[in-house]
Amino acid sequence: MTANSVDLWVDPICPYAWMTSRWLLEVEAIRPITVRFHVMSLSVLNEGRADLSERYRRLLDVGWGLVRVAIAAEQAHGPEVLRDLYTALGTRLHPDGRDVTRDLYLDALSEVSLPASLADAAQSTDFDDALRASHHAGMDPVGEDVGTPVIHAPGPDGDTVAFFGPVVIPAPKGEVAGRLWDGVLLVAGTDGFFELKRTRTRVPVFD
Repeated sequence: MTANSVDLWVDPICPYAWMTSRWLLEVEAIRPITVRFHVMSLSVLNEGRADLSERYRRLLDVGWGLVRVAIAAEQAHGPEVLRDLYTALGTRLHPDGRDVTRDLYLDALSEVSLPASLADAAQSTDFDDALRASHHAGMDPVGEDVGTPVIHAPGPDGDTVAFFGPVVIPAPKGEVAGRLWDGVLLVAGTDGFFELKRTRTRVPVFD
């Protein structure tokens, strides 16, 4: 079977996007899809909002550095580097529980054989136009009332369907992951389907 390209937009700061990304890579191993990673930014998404908690605002302030480093790497070395870089950053942030520091950037960049100089982008606005372009490419098709993750996938008629989620705790594995993918495609590809949601009752589980 020919693999279908599935595009995933993530912000490294988000633990729920991290789990969705691990699930989607599991799906890639058992379904004919190829996952392509892209950068969106919760910091961009929430610019100008006055109704944010102080804790979340601090998270967004920290998040600028992560997405700037990621987009700088993509601009300099191509989009194919994002998969491994996102994994290197996310592993340190989420399962390992490390704080966002320059050392975290340097360790992640070294792991994926990217130049240490890319860490400088965390404190630079030089790549913000590219960051916003990537963000809007992923987010505009799904509207303003969602965050990350966002997935663009082939629809039933050959068109592209875009949707937020799924948010799943913990990330399913094996055929359970595949069945979830089958179901997600079914509902996302149904004309007129917009929302299926329930309150989260679990905290992120990294295993």
